Amino acid sequence: MDTEVVAAQRKDWRRRITRSPEMVVLGMIIVFFSLMVFLSSIQRSFFLIPFKSSKNTRDSEHRYLDPGKLTNDRFLSGLLSPNFSEQNCLGRYKSSMYRKPSPFPVSTYLIQRLREYEEYHKRCGPNSELYQRSVEQLKSGRNVENSECKYVIWTKSNGLGNRMLSIVSTFLYSLLTKRVILLDLTEEMENLLCEPFPYSTWVLPPDFPIRDFRRFYKDSPESYTKMVENKTISDDVDISPESLPALVYLHAENVNMHLQNHIFCDDDQRILQKLNWMILRSDSYFTAALFLMPMYEKELSQLFPVKESVFHHLGRYILQPANPVWQIIERFYKTYLYNADEKIGIQIRIFPQAPVPFEKMYQRILECSEKEKLFPEVGPPNITNATSNPTKHTAIIVVSLFSEYFEKIKSTYYENSTLTGEMVAVYQPSHEVHQKTHAQFHNYKALAEMYLLSYCDKIVTSAGSTFGYVSHGLAGSMPWIIRPPSWMYPGNGPACIKSLSVEPCLHSPPIIECKGKDNVNDAEMPVPYIKHCEDSDSGLKIFG
Repeated sequence: MDTEVVAAQRKDWRRRITRSPEMVVLGMIIVFFSLMVFLSSIQRSFFLIPFKSSKNTRDSEHRYLDPGKLTNDRFLSGLLSPNFSEQNCLGRYKSSMYRKPSPFPVSTYLIQRLREYEEYHKRCGPNSELYQRSVEQLKSGRNVENSECKYVIWTKSNGLGNRMLSIVSTFLYSLLTKRVILLDLTEEMENLLCEPFPYSTWVLPPDFPIRDFRRFYKDSPESYTKMVENKTISDDVDISPESLPALVYLHAENVNMHLQNHIFCDDDQRILQKLNWMILRSDSYFTAALFLMPMYEKELSQLFPVKESVFHHLGRYILQPANPVWQIIERFYKTYLYNADEKIGIQIRIFPQAPVPFEKMYQRILECSEKEKLFPEVGPPNITNATSNPTKHTAIIVVSLFSEYFEKIKSTYYENSTLTGEMVAVYQPSHEVHQKTHAQFHNYKALAEMYLLSYCDKIVTSAGSTFGYVSHGLAGSMPWIIRPPSWMYPGNGPACIKSLSVEPCLHSPPIIECKGKDNVNDAEMPVPYIKHCEDSDSGLKIFG
């Protein structure tokens, strides 16, 4: 075909296409949608910008964080060893970046002792030659003198909050007594916490000669107090190590701790120090009892010049969430909390043995909030206040087994404006209804929520809750404590009180009947920094 004819046909075809009404409409639609895609991409880019940004932050770690609140203290002022792979514990060096800087200095002596302990754990921990030698000594059924390695095996009791408190207390005990701490971890505790010591593990190996730790209780033949009562062993501090058994059991559970009169006496601790293998069961924060012992007073003063910083420092050191838990924490924080100017956490614990109707407990929450100005006030917005800070965002995290409290608080801010005009969002990570301590994923969520609470600017907890103790202890924050209406907290008393110490409470302290010493139930405590707890008249707590 002639090329001029072909060119003419193509020109005619293009003319007909461009003049077709259908094609004109189609072209307009294409242009319209292209423009919308372009504009929406700009809008998405705008809203993905962090609420507050800083040129000095690294996008990979900080883009969801408020630079004004970042600590950038990856090693917690020396608490954490740098000798770890970050991938094995993603939150170890990042978790502090979501939290306010610590209010307590870390003593150089504590850092020194932690590094020394890590070396000791590496030398004597599982898979080492010294560990194998110690296990063989245990199997022989005899105790030996001057053993290079001594051990305390922690075994569980009660819920996750209790377990976290007792692990920290047991670790402090291991520091004071120069023992290697090993954990008897059952299935629901696996992959919950990171390994805290480099180059070794704190998990009791599965081939350990004793596997059934449930058989140990306060009246077990291996119980130290029982052996002293039965005169199986002498309470003479000069007793020969070879005359002692290969294993001793300490029972430090909350309900029965007051019966264990010998555990926290200097002379008895000197005898216990001669035993190489110890099993310790506890559900309590028995640190306060250690502070009552003269033999540890100097060491504890050097470790913790600020005495109420014990759990805060040791908890952040040893209770690092494992990767499955950290992923829950980070995902929730980035999704819901990263753009909040203020984060308020409230933890509501209703104990099965002391049930409180929802209406009565919620009324206590309202009374506490109104008195202490905890939650943003609702009402017709004040024009002056609303325009002075129109972009303030407040996030409220409700942690409870039940959803009713979350729904009630959420509906309050959904149906009402705030007096200041600030925006309030209310979240509840989970509501399990029942405590499921023996379920692994339940424990994952519980530990994640303890950490999320610890990232809040204001923390409100329930009286007597070990869950709450862990959260505000990690934060280094003095919480408001809600007192539920009950026989313990009469209805005419205050709905809540502000704690004067960040330390957890030892609910049931032992009646220490040491030789020639007064017991701790005397009107005046042996040391001025041990006082009764705000939420437990009989409990003991470290202040100052």
